[in-house]
Amino acid sequence: MSKAFTKESEDADADEPLLPALPPGGKNYITPAGYGALRDELLALIDIERPKVVDVVHWAASNGDRSENGDYIYGKKRLREIDRRIRFLTQRLEIAVVAEPSLHFGNDQVFFGASVTYVDDTGQARTVRIVGVDEADSALGEVSWVSPIARTLLKARVGDVLRLVSPQGVAEIEVLAVHYPAAPITAA
Repeated sequence: MSKAFTKESEDADADEPLLPALPPGGKNYITPAGYGALRDELLALIDIERPKVVDVVHWAASNGDRSENGDYIYGKKRLREIDRRIRFLTQRLEIAVVAEPSLHFGNDQVFFGASVTYVDDTGQARTVRIVGVDEADSALGEVSWVSPIARTLLKARVGDVLRLVSPQGVAEIEVLAVHYPAAPITAA
């Protein structure tokens, strides 16, 4: 059957997720752990997940009529999703700049990778960790280095009072503490 008569979209990349925003001409900073997690996900997709789905699609295709074969239809859809994610991860890893937060251990100034405790003008203390766009997880208190709070905190020092501009308005925050992970111990 001609490819023109299949139900696949003409532009398979049209529904590809947009990359999280990076500043124009900016770099894609990421921690070593974040880089490792993205690399591990990419390798797992290439070496494990994709071959399994290819086997299912191959088996389903050998069963005959593909138009009503759920294993074939959903397998092809899953392959497109996997390939899209592989392209995304490859692009992100190619432009990644790995920044080691432990280089700033003991410093009281906020740089990429810092865990920062601050208090807002209501007296509520919060701690955030500034990480890469691709690894930020708000549930863990991690914020992207391009987020409004991170941009406000970057280069500040303990004791600085800053103005945080957010959709809720302008708030004053004070930096209480800055922590960096200790450098990993390497065996000699």
